[in-house]
Amino acid sequence: MSRAALLILADGRFPAGGHAHSGGAEPAVTAGRIKDAASLASFCRGRLHTAGLVAAALSAAAAAGADPLALDDAADARTPVPALRTTARKLGRQMMRAARATWPSAELDALAAARPRGAHQPVVLGLAARSAGLDPLDAAYAVAYENVSGPATAAVRLLSLDPFDATAVLADLAADLDQVAGRAAEAARRVSAEGVDALPAASAPLLDITAQQHAAWPVRLFAS
Repeated sequence: MSRAALLILADGRFPAGGHAHSGGAEPAVTAGRIKDAASLASFCRGRLHTAGLVAAALSAAAAAGADPLALDDAADARTPVPALRTTARKLGRQMMRAARATWPSAELDALAAARPRGAHQPVVLGLAARSAGLDPLDAAYAVAYENVSGPATAAVRLLSLDPFDATAVLADLAADLDQVAGRAAEAARRVSAEGVDALPAASAPLLDITAQQHAAWPVRLFAS
């Protein structure tokens, strides 16, 4: 295993399309729920422990060798809003292109063939981590970090927030990231014995509602 692969996978410059998505931050800014560093921290913490936990567990399970098609179905069941399912599969397609170019593997090829319109992004990322020689905890960390770094980066653009303040928010979330990644990896470990029902199904209804509304906006800065 090369831990350097984790740095590449978690790097915001990895060409997986995440830069075009705000992770729900754009509608939250418009509604006034994110207006400064403190409210951004609250938003990111809530997202991390709900949608972030679910995504991290799916990714960790894929990295552990669980059936990616079963995980993709589990991701669908945990994503009740059509707009978010569409976004997850678009990001999964882009992640698949980047992953196959960077860490080619038969498992990535098989999933790409089975889901030509894209599998859910966390599942693809987990397989990419597996192809890169990373372990389930590494995959969980990459996804958990992505779930908060995306909104933090978007807030800089949406609010003209000081980048130093946004980075401080991410640093303050370090303990939460450790907790969520650990919980996700533990849930993934249980999948082999208990099936995909062992994975968390935490929900964030307001994120779901605003994501569907945001998809219908005629003008927006971010795709989601």
